[in-house]
Amino acid sequence: MTQTRALIEEATKKSGLVWVRGTGAAARALWHVWHEGALHLVGDGPGEQPLTGLGLADGSTATVTVRSKDKGGRLVEWTARVSELAPDSEAWAAAVADLKGKRLNAPDADRIEERWARECRVLRLEPSGDTAELPDGSLAATPVVTAATTREPVPAGLPKLLARGRKAARKAGKR
Repeated sequence: MTQTRALIEEATKKSGLVWVRGTGAAARALWHVWHEGALHLVGDGPGEQPLTGLGLADGSTATVTVRSKDKGGRLVEWTARVSELAPDSEAWAAAVADLKGKRLNAPDADRIEERWARECRVLRLEPSGDTAELPDGSLAATPVVTAATTREPVPAGLPKLLARGRKAARKAGKR
């Protein structure tokens, strides 16, 4: 294994989040697992991370930017070959076994494999070459337009309520 490949693998394994940019699309943060020499993603189903609009089609290429788990800064950027795994294949079953262990708060953890086979896409992004040189400047982009809003100001009574809860917890600890 070359040093470049080792860097890609170690950095990607340790990072819980990567930025993926497909053909003609903006990068998006996605959770993943590293399995058998490639990054694996699941998404596009109800309640799963959106992959649509990233240009991640079978046979296409993508750019993966890996961040540092502790500092959050960019560590390495690499090019990947994208392949979509078929739900009835051994590769799909092996990847999903690792993915379901990383899927937090799944509403149907006991039937998640069935749902992913029926409604989601599982993608394999395999490193295809050397790493890219990271840019010096910021890669900040305009946020995606969304219906989400910022929260309202804190209610006036909340600080008193929180203080009362801390006081009660301290009393309970002294008993």
